[in-house]
Amino acid sequence: MVYKEVPLPWMPSKKAKIPQLVEQQIKTEKEAAMLHGAKTPRYLHIASNQTNCWGHHRSYRLQVVSFAGDPLPESESTERSMSWARYKVAITKHKDEEQTSSSLYSQNYMWSPYVDFSKYIEDNEMIVNEDLVAWVTAGFLHIPHAEDIPNTVTVGNGGGVILRPHNYFNEDPSIHSPDGVYFGQGSESDCEYNKMACLEKDQCSSTLEPFTYHGFEGVMKFD
Repeated sequence: MVYKEVPLPWMPSKKAKIPQLVEQQIKTEKEAAMLHGAKTPRYLHIASNQTNCWGHHRSYRLQVVSFAGDPLPESESTERSMSWARYKVAITKHKDEEQTSSSLYSQNYMWSPYVDFSKYIEDNEMIVNEDLVAWVTAGFLHIPHAEDIPNTVTVGNGGGVILRPHNYFNEDPSIHSPDGVYFGQGSESDCEYNKMACLEKDQCSSTLEPFTYHGFEGVMKFD
């Protein structure tokens, strides 16, 4: 995103800067390797050459939610065994021999790991018009505190990745769901189609007796 200076329609002699999205195609594996802590694109799409009926490229958007701590510095001799942790997102060309980002056997000798993920990127192959793999690292750093007892709250303590269709369909595909309900004009107050419009007529709702407690009935009101 960049800021572009434009004249104000109601005052052409004055100018203001407005945000503008800039599309940029990433072509190589090194360009698509996004380090933790580095600025990442606001919208990260994996797109095809095909378009929808509106003329937009069919794509999927990667949304990463991560609060992971800082990775081990690359200067450390054992860092190669966990080099996948350098990257928030890395896009590589699919290869049958590149199945995993790490290996259980790497813990036996971390100085010369069985799988070194950084080598997947070092060859810097082209990723345009290729079958791709998205390697995503998401997590969070949790520091224990008193409110974790007896249960750790999950809100705000999580991470993940969302793979969302972006211009992949021509419209919201959920409208074709077989259990969808369509209300025509004038039917919104009809109990046959809209049960919420006639809750007072619902015979399944229970009828409660007036509440009493030691001679006090109902709700007392104080003015």
